[in-house]
Amino acid sequence: MSGSLAAGRGGNGSSSDVPVPDPQPFSIPHLFVWPHGGESAFLCGSFTGWSTNLPMSRIEGRPTGFQVVCYLTPELHTYQFCVDGVWRHDEQQPFINGFTDTVNTISVAEPYMLHGMPSRSHMHLINVNRHMGAFPRTPEFALLVSRYHIYKYMSINTANDLLPESGKVIVLNMDLSLKQAFHILYEQVISLTPVWDSRKCKFVGVLSGMDIIQALKEPESHRSTLTDEGPETHTLAACIERKLQQCGTDSNGKTYPWSFVDARPSERLEDIVLKFLQYKVAVVAIMHSSSEGGSTPQLLHMTSPSEIIKCICKHFKNDYGSLPVLQLPIGSIPLGTWAPKVGESNKQPIATLRPNASLSAAISLMNQAEVSSIPIVDDSGSLYDVYSRSDLTALARCEMYARISLDSFNISEALNLRKNGKCPYGLILPTCLRSDPLHVVMECLANSGVGEVVVVKSACRSVEGIISIGDVFKLLLG
Repeated sequence: MSGSLAAGRGGNGSSSDVPVPDPQPFSIPHLFVWPHGGESAFLCGSFTGWSTNLPMSRIEGRPTGFQVVCYLTPELHTYQFCVDGVWRHDEQQPFINGFTDTVNTISVAEPYMLHGMPSRSHMHLINVNRHMGAFPRTPEFALLVSRYHIYKYMSINTANDLLPESGKVIVLNMDLSLKQAFHILYEQVISLTPVWDSRKCKFVGVLSGMDIIQALKEPESHRSTLTDEGPETHTLAACIERKLQQCGTDSNGKTYPWSFVDARPSERLEDIVLKFLQYKVAVVAIMHSSSEGGSTPQLLHMTSPSEIIKCICKHFKNDYGSLPVLQLPIGSIPLGTWAPKVGESNKQPIATLRPNASLSAAISLMNQAEVSSIPIVDDSGSLYDVYSRSDLTALARCEMYARISLDSFNISEALNLRKNGKCPYGLILPTCLRSDPLHVVMECLANSGVGEVVVVKSACRSVEGIISIGDVFKLLLG
């Protein structure tokens, strides 16, 4: 260890004129990060023969961070960082103590590929070692490797793996008044709830606080507030009737009806994700049906796309080498919706609102764009905050619905309520930078409670793009 290390570290870390070695057969990209500051940083390791010091670039928006992408062959690698002329290792990453130095280690498993990526019904596997010439060592190659491992994971694991060890599911009867439903949303700290029709003995839909607000707003639009006998007399049946009359339109112009989407515990995770994408729903009900005819199905759990993203992150947390695309910057892969550049007249701008826009405008835009949140920007275009469907539910929990008009109450006032602690359950949409790796975005989506991440510029915080959970699933599943 000490001989190769001393012979190859290149003195004080200068990059010299030694060319960076080309990717080797069946190598995969790995993002190396030095997060602990310095004026300059280089990387050297067994994958460069301990002879080439690779210059690392600063991470946008993180003044203490440096990064570089290297292609690694399947084996155990050792490496060190040269920071300001001093050789160091990262104590936050795996390391071993050599005879004279301490070096970091990384183990890369041998990947397998999907040949040609045909339909999932007749995929077959080949060894990358034999057919590497068909797969260029590019982000596209990293995506193919990742798709295989994601497909394998989601084909083996089922909805049963999403069931918590303990928990509860709140179900509302459609005969409940709107006011009662608002109070339950508040008391149980939930934003979505399934609705049961006791006459038909079946679940008829899933409603949110925003659905209830819209049901109150539409029948008598002349009301100045949401009260005036509405919450006392109208029931959830009005929401259900309104939703059943709606249908959405996907990117191909195909319409799909609003419906209650369920799955069996034995269904594969891949099939659950396809239901989210096909029916454009926020939750899927995991149901257990008895073999006896006429028995009432048992509702076990309400799962969400973010829950599946969280499972993926947890499963591959210590093995991101199996998903090399997760280590690539999001700006280098085809993902999300991006603001048009100068001269691009054929692209639509990112949907945003100003703080003085009304809640009514926010509801309309979220429905139109089929998103769970809207970026709020100031006059210069910088991100000011976000407003989400969960924030609307928070208004219901705080009983603000009884004192406001959706057309005159603006977003700035609603955000102030949240900041002042009167609506403690409002969620803040996470942000990321174009240079952040994909796994950072996925972790944000898994833990934020909303379906989108806003991509901002590090300096001015102007909105560059939006990445949704649906975008991530479409990328990973192909």
